[in-house]
Amino acid sequence: MFGKSHGESGDVANKALVIDDDPFTLDLFLYELSSQGFEVTTANSGSEGLEMLRGQDFDVVLTDLNMPDINGIEMVRKSHELRPNTEVIVVTGDDSTERAVEAIRERAFDYIVKPVDFGKLFTVVRNAVERKRQTLINERQAAEIRQLRDRLSSKTSFEGIIGGARSMQNIYEIIENVAESDANILILGESGTGKEVIANAIHYKSHRSRMPFVKVNCSALPKDLIESQLFGHVKGSFTGANADKTGFIGQANGGSLLLDEIGEMPIDLQPKLLRVLQEKVYYRVGSDKPQQADFRLICATNRDPFEAIKDGNLREDLYYRVNTIEIRIPPLRDRMEDVPMLAEHFLHEYGEKYGRKGQEFAQSAYDQMLNYTWRGNVRELQHSIERAVLLSKGDKIERLDIPNSAPAVAVAAAAGGSSTTNDIPSPSTSAANTVSLPRLMGSEDLFSEVGKLIVDRLPDPVDGETQNDVFDGIESGVVLAALARTNGNKQAAANLLGLYRPRLYGMIKRHKLEGKI
Repeated sequence: MFGKSHGESGDVANKALVIDDDPFTLDLFLYELSSQGFEVTTANSGSEGLEMLRGQDFDVVLTDLNMPDINGIEMVRKSHELRPNTEVIVVTGDDSTERAVEAIRERAFDYIVKPVDFGKLFTVVRNAVERKRQTLINERQAAEIRQLRDRLSSKTSFEGIIGGARSMQNIYEIIENVAESDANILILGESGTGKEVIANAIHYKSHRSRMPFVKVNCSALPKDLIESQLFGHVKGSFTGANADKTGFIGQANGGSLLLDEIGEMPIDLQPKLLRVLQEKVYYRVGSDKPQQADFRLICATNRDPFEAIKDGNLREDLYYRVNTIEIRIPPLRDRMEDVPMLAEHFLHEYGEKYGRKGQEFAQSAYDQMLNYTWRGNVRELQHSIERAVLLSKGDKIERLDIPNSAPAVAVAAAAGGSSTTNDIPSPSTSAANTVSLPRLMGSEDLFSEVGKLIVDRLPDPVDGETQNDVFDGIESGVVLAALARTNGNKQAAANLLGLYRPRLYGMIKRHKLEGKI
């Protein structure tokens, strides 16, 4: 039977609406289409058929061209006004073939001449249903891209942080929980991961958001001036001190202070910073008058703090003082599913900046991004997109100029660039390895049932042992199952899971699923 589509709860009958003023024809179509697995609704007039179209969606409409109440051409036109994606097939007598061709011009899918050859009719109906299905898939993907661009073009709740990976969701939760407090924050991450963006989010979601946010790169300050720059000084305190200077701590009064590359702060200055954090007062260079220290401290480093302590570059007591809350930003290679989202954001940003709106990535460009290890993290991706926007000769960006990157064609082949290639073999399924679940009508009920099944089988946590991330395991398992069901067809698996295809590629890469089934 071909009158079935695969839904979340199993096979779902496709719906057909048959409109004809002849009762015998309605009964015949009802019988024939039902035998092919369709759920058939009949209407004995054009007006009744339109009323049914207003009330529910159908996968295909078959309508007589010659009805007494509504002209057949008008019937096609009004059907498309009500249900633009539903294909309409016209059934006509030999004497009205010319009008049937006119109906095709009005976007009828095809026409069938009476007496009906049902073998031919079934072929036409199958093609009409498939075209509607493909149209809906294309529209969903286009809508996903539009929503992505709309979301990224506006200010996010996390002040510009972009990413939907589980690791990033965990960071969002930490920010939500700690932003309103004055707890000291230590942000760890490789260069280019966006430590300053995270710091911005913490400050601008806090009660200090209307006060100054002062940012200091400890590695960029002259070693002999860093104390003066940080604490300020009074006139005449040293050669060249021609006026009083407030200093970064004073400038941050009431707000937040970011000390980037905290491990590069001179070791002899670190006890003074520690004392400020403990006593909430500080002294300008050359002054014995205490100044009130009222700021929220955020520190960042791309070094392993324990390595810095071991090397004598960071005091251990200062480390524990600044590390009330620790946020570790994952490198981009560990959250590859976020690459398309970030790329879309930068494409929009630089399209606006350089007057090149409307540009988009070809699939080969996405494949290239998802098969490259971003050693420079988000910053490297950002610069690559900026370069692509400036150098692209048209609206479609086919590939990025990435150093040491494989050619786009080879990358696409390695990533399964063709949506019709079954590049992951289907595994044999053993009954012993399957879990029987009740057939549920709603996806929410299904997910609730599956969630309960998983949680009920989890072992109780043991003190001192690290519990595996359940959601990582679920995500990996769902992706594998989707690829198995679609015989390795990544486009079909993405459609099944409601994902934009590059995001599925990112999940496959992050969980190292290539060749697993």
